[in-house]
Amino acid sequence: MSTDTSTAPDTGTDARRSRGDVRSGVRRASAFLARRSLKAHRRAWAAVFAATTAAAALIGAFAFVLGSLLLAQPPVERHAGADAVVAADQQVTYTAKPWGSKPRTARTYLPERVRLDRSAVAKAAAADGVAKAVADDSVPVAVSGGTGGEPGNSTTSAVGRSWDSAVLTPYRLTAGHAPRTSTEVVVDRGLAAAVGGAPGSHVTLQVDGTPRPYTVSGVADTGRRGAAPAVFFTERRLTALAGHPGTVDAIGIVAEKGVPADALRTSLDAALPDHVRGDHEVLVLTGTERGQAEHIDALGTRGDLLPLLASVAATVLMVALLVIATALSQAVHQRSGELALLRAVGATPRQLRSAVGREVSRVAGAAAVLGAIGSVPLGLLMRSLLTTDPLPLPVPVWLPFAAGAIGGLLVALAARPVSMLAARSITRLRPAAALGAARAPEPGEPGRLRTLCGAVLALAGVGSAGAATAQGGQAAAVAASGAATSLIIAVALLGPWIARIAMRVLGAPIRRAGRISGFLAARSAAAHHRRLGAAITPIVLVVAFVCVQLAAGSTLERAADRQAVAALRADLVATGPAAGLPADAAQAVREAPGVEAATGVLRSGVVLAHREMGDPKLDRFPVLGVTADQLSGTLDPHVTAGDLTDLTGRGTVAVGKDRAADLGLGTGDTVELRLGDGTEVRLRVVALYERSLGLGEFMLPREALARHVSAPNDQRILIRSAKGGAASASAVRHALAPYTGVRVRLATADDVRIAPPTSDTDNAMIIIGVGVIGGFALLAVISTLSLITVGRRPEFHLLRMVGAGRRQVRRMLVLETGLVALTGLAIGTLVAAIPLVAFAVSTAGTTPYLPPERYGVLVLAVTLAAGAGTMWPGSSGGRFVRGRRD
Repeated sequence: MSTDTSTAPDTGTDARRSRGDVRSGVRRASAFLARRSLKAHRRAWAAVFAATTAAAALIGAFAFVLGSLLLAQPPVERHAGADAVVAADQQVTYTAKPWGSKPRTARTYLPERVRLDRSAVAKAAAADGVAKAVADDSVPVAVSGGTGGEPGNSTTSAVGRSWDSAVLTPYRLTAGHAPRTSTEVVVDRGLAAAVGGAPGSHVTLQVDGTPRPYTVSGVADTGRRGAAPAVFFTERRLTALAGHPGTVDAIGIVAEKGVPADALRTSLDAALPDHVRGDHEVLVLTGTERGQAEHIDALGTRGDLLPLLASVAATVLMVALLVIATALSQAVHQRSGELALLRAVGATPRQLRSAVGREVSRVAGAAAVLGAIGSVPLGLLMRSLLTTDPLPLPVPVWLPFAAGAIGGLLVALAARPVSMLAARSITRLRPAAALGAARAPEPGEPGRLRTLCGAVLALAGVGSAGAATAQGGQAAAVAASGAATSLIIAVALLGPWIARIAMRVLGAPIRRAGRISGFLAARSAAAHHRRLGAAITPIVLVVAFVCVQLAAGSTLERAADRQAVAALRADLVATGPAAGLPADAAQAVREAPGVEAATGVLRSGVVLAHREMGDPKLDRFPVLGVTADQLSGTLDPHVTAGDLTDLTGRGTVAVGKDRAADLGLGTGDTVELRLGDGTEVRLRVVALYERSLGLGEFMLPREALARHVSAPNDQRILIRSAKGGAASASAVRHALAPYTGVRVRLATADDVRIAPPTSDTDNAMIIIGVGVIGGFALLAVISTLSLITVGRRPEFHLLRMVGAGRRQVRRMLVLETGLVALTGLAIGTLVAAIPLVAFAVSTAGTTPYLPPERYGVLVLAVTLAAGAGTMWPGSSGGRFVRGRRD
């Protein structure tokens, strides 16, 4: 008994010590192999390091921008002196129950202000802890110097407010006194300097009609730089000018001394109603939230930008992982002979796996750290492209570190499993079989599982593109994007098969064009389909991605331009200051001699609630408000059913033909919309029209929109002259002479387009999507081809030894580079064309369009990148090509 109990622990201890010695030996052996391999293959690992570093930097930069966008709040300017602001919720919701699922709710932001009932001002003032509650209305004002009602030379756009609300900024008088009558105003210091407005002088203001003279009673200053120009009226006068006496834009709250923000919020929540006009909540905003009451659509812009940027970020992640997988697989595959030899001489599978893992971990770890550091300047650059005045993007101290860590961690975690998978075929061999594998040629075909997955993804991509042609709007865009992603991954998996087909097509021309070098290039490519497929994949990636990004926008823009040009019937257009032109300006133009028709164009937006594949959706659409009886002479939407002369009153709407087909609408049917301020309306469809890309999906009577916009001013007046533009232009200018800041010029298609050709956000996304991601993809082309060329050193040595000249080898590389570039460009263009055709047919009814100069730049960039990746390490930087025949 005693002997057994005394020897059992010794046996267990010896076993554990033996296992520990084995593990220690494996670690020492794998560490030795990893160190030697890193030194021997430093050129190959340098290419992997470059691609991995760029991937980590790009992922971290997108994490940086997305985090900054999630934290963004509109700046607090007008309400900087208020302790809280009471406003209506700008969000609108729509709840529906998809089949077989729980109810879901969609949300979006409204483009026009949702107002509060004026009775809420008194309720807020009566709340505990409130020293003062002020109704904060505003109106756009055009200001010019001058007297007697005649506009001066200088015109400035400003915001009109009541003097009572000046305390919310706060403004303080520096000269004169507060306005006492309806003809007196206080102007801010910057505006006084711009138009010469000193106390006692006169300024001309245009608000709701023809300009009128006002006496400057005082000058105020806020003490802050960058404040928007402001004009202050009496409370009664401002209420009359605003045109909505029963409601207010917002309520500014000044708290009693010592009342904390949380207590003030609780008190106001108890004193105010829960909802206003249906499902719109009453919000009490404090701290940085106060800016939401000033910039009503800033969070809506963020809501539109977030999914777009997240979609691009997901594409970036897919591209980065694909590039890392391709580079690591190629690096490990090029060492398959070495690994097989080590296995043949006694290295265990565990030692080989550990050695490869250590190599990759060291390279990927260093690349992750460097990429995390590089993500900060790249993220700041992308942030600067997306930042706008209504929505500055914050950069808290912790954000760059967190974003860099995300990028580096994802790259480091993805690298090791990929390398293990690439080395699996060698490490699983028995030593005897490994000896034959060390000298075996490269397998010409990919594995069955890889081929099957590639074929399934290719079929899925084509099927998704086919589904996109039967859909419209966002559903078509999503289906087309999914088709592009599936096809790109399918090309990566089926690369060897694509290389085999490419050689059958281009092998004979290469042999004829290059003679001996062509023969060598053709034989080398035919013998290494896997290597050729790996070289083609990054080129397909960059070509397909850039073509989809550029051609999708170009196709829609071109179709919208053509429709706007075809729709324009006006030959003149009148524009005013930033605040727009009052409604009576269009009537003044109609009465001018030589004018056949004139219609003011009021721009706003509507929200359509509908279901898309069973899920609730809320889509925002810009709309035009027009005058129907003047429309035939100025604008032709190409009506296919109904009559636009019936577009009158507040209960009618004209709908684009394609949108009507999606909704199952015809003339006489009703459609439910939410106007810009959230008002739900049921409108009767009086006409269907074809040119919806240029003019918008919905067209409403001007009077139906005027009560539901923040400022009911026309952005344009379209004019059709009866006697020619030159003759009536003078008459139009004379008719509009009383109005401030008016310009009359020839009309263009941009004057009737529902949206500008490109916005700042569109330009930023193009730069990010094409410039940043396209640049990364080109770097992946260079690094992958460099890695492949470096791995061909034994082949080049052998060619030199058997008598091939340097020029012949270099010419062989040139021909191979041309083969890779041409195949990649052709396959990449085809991969992009399939989803683009589906997208263009379903949304624009046209073929895809990409400006030839843009495609030419893409071809040049890909060719240069392929040349740099192949020729530099294979010629200038490779002694194995320049060396002697020894």
